[in-house]
Amino acid sequence: MAEDSYDLIIAGGGPAGLSAGIYAKRAALNTVLIEKSVVGGQVAITKGVENYPGFIEIEGFDLCNKFLEHAKSYDLEIVNKKIEAIEPDIEHHRVRLADGTLLKANAVIIATGGTARKLEVEGEEENFGKGVSYCATCDGFFFRGKTVAVVGGGDTALEDALYLAKITSKVYLIHRRDEFRGSRILQQRVFADPNIEIIFDTVVRSIDSDDDGVKGLSLENVKKGKLSALEVEGVFIFVGFSPNNGLVPAGIKKNRTGYVITDEKCETAIPGIFAIGDIRQKYANQIVLAAADGCTAALAAAHYVETRT
Repeated sequence: MAEDSYDLIIAGGGPAGLSAGIYAKRAALNTVLIEKSVVGGQVAITKGVENYPGFIEIEGFDLCNKFLEHAKSYDLEIVNKKIEAIEPDIEHHRVRLADGTLLKANAVIIATGGTARKLEVEGEEENFGKGVSYCATCDGFFFRGKTVAVVGGGDTALEDALYLAKITSKVYLIHRRDEFRGSRILQQRVFADPNIEIIFDTVVRSIDSDDDGVKGLSLENVKKGKLSALEVEGVFIFVGFSPNNGLVPAGIKKNRTGYVITDEKCETAIPGIFAIGDIRQKYANQIVLAAADGCTAALAAAHYVETRT
């Protein structure tokens, strides 16, 4: 089978992958970006972005379009196909597409992102962007002075409940167990915050809404079996975040939660294979950090390719 050859293959077309594409083309690398669905990743379906430098407020879809337009201005090749596997090799790394196409390159950047875990309850999907959110720092501003709920019991849920308590009128923190999993210091802060009301032993059964968006939650106490209703104007769900690591080859180190471990160049344990954005282990997941990862990895990949040719 004939193989198309590149200097660099980028797997994933979110902000990290597009940023990598921009810097790779500026470094004169023969590059292809492969994305199975909508270019832009999760950001493309985000209602509003207010924390990306240079934009006071911009729709996620519009921001992604700007990333895409910038990448296309350098004639970045973009292929809308599904990747079946990434196959490391000493000479060239190979990327196998679902249609049987086989590509090879000196370097590969994995930018497949991650996915917020969902409650999988009625009203969740329908109200995404209309009161349902998975990012307090992204969407909290829209709920200033309103009553909201936070669902979860880990560090992220506790941190974001504390963040929201500063800008909303009231935060209900709902957790299915009788104690939190988050760190002790965060728990102490949550318990001490007068703007946070904790609801233990409780799960969300449905998210209720009207034409204007979320208006409340249907709850169930798992120990007593008691049903109740809670009036809120927004619900922030933090029951976990899963890196999309299905394409990460064996031999690449991951932490216990599945995030890829890299060095400061975003390079993995396999030379010439890089991981960036929400799939990479780092302190925080933000669009600006994903874009920075893309820059770092593309520059490092350019240096790697130069040493190979």
